[in-house]
Amino acid sequence: MSKTVFVGMSGGVDSSVTALKCKQAGYDVVGVFMKNWAQDLPGFDCPWQKDYRDAKAIAVQLGIPFEMVDFQNEYRQKVVDYLIEGYRAGLTPNPDIMCNQEIKFKLFLDVAREKGADMIAMGHYARSHNGQLLTGVDESKDQTYFLYRIKESALKQTLFPVGEMHKSDVREFAAENNLITADKKDSVGICFVGKVGIRPFLKQFVDTEPGPIIDQNGEEIGQHDGAIFYTIGQRRGLGVGGGRPYYVVDKDMDSNTVYVTSKLDDEELWADQITLRSPHWINQEPEADIDYQVRVRHLGELTDASVTQINGHWQINLGSAIRALSPGQSAVVYDNDRVVGGGIIS
Repeated sequence: MSKTVFVGMSGGVDSSVTALKCKQAGYDVVGVFMKNWAQDLPGFDCPWQKDYRDAKAIAVQLGIPFEMVDFQNEYRQKVVDYLIEGYRAGLTPNPDIMCNQEIKFKLFLDVAREKGADMIAMGHYARSHNGQLLTGVDESKDQTYFLYRIKESALKQTLFPVGEMHKSDVREFAAENNLITADKKDSVGICFVGKVGIRPFLKQFVDTEPGPIIDQNGEEIGQHDGAIFYTIGQRRGLGVGGGRPYYVVDKDMDSNTVYVTSKLDDEELWADQITLRSPHWINQEPEADIDYQVRVRHLGELTDASVTQINGHWQINLGSAIRALSPGQSAVVYDNDRVVGGGIIS
């Protein structure tokens, strides 16, 4: 008796190929569209209806059952509120990581199992093997940075067919099988509101006021439009003239002040240690005597590091300093192609 796989179908080429690959592998496939966010914002239309139609059309083309699940309430509570509150606190949270943790590999998995699924399948560029999370074959598309908070038990019930492929091969495979999404552009912007950027999104939910921009000499060199919008290490969008580039090194949410430096070698811009909060280790905790690699942003450079626990807190000791660590973002630990886990940068 073949196993039943519920495929998370977003209306894009990756999930379309995932569904076809699962069908070709002999699974009983059910396509599922997750309706997570359907709110239009001024000047930006939420693309969910078009994505739903594309996903449904692929399911019809493949001859598989198709349904939609409405996770809007849970998504607002677990992901959107997390994003907004994080920015209000002066952090730079990552909604994609929280979406994977709380919605796609928890809520969706639970619903799928309740409906009779043996496994789920997703269109991420990653691989799973015996409950381990491995990087995707296509290093330029690897998405494991966003997946490090998945539990081992969920990985044992998840398939990642396109993780074994390069993006060009995914496109070619889709075209060879006449999938209508073969040439559809990949989504950009915030994971749940399409092409809208973080600044116009936050403006719908958070009141902001102008405030001072202070340089390394303690002098006010300009005004910003709200400290909430600025990220540590940010260079563009400061609106400060004078010819020299400035980098954000700190911000004070209480006084609505942004601090910058024009010195690229400013010690406030660089760090050789990372303290983690809310750590998550997929299979087992890191070992102190093993050399790991750490990534602090999606597809960012891998840096050699060791990981230790000191007074109950996990600390990453970097082999070379990293610029622009942003509190609220994640540091993800790798053991070559295996994702060990990681945590939130404090």
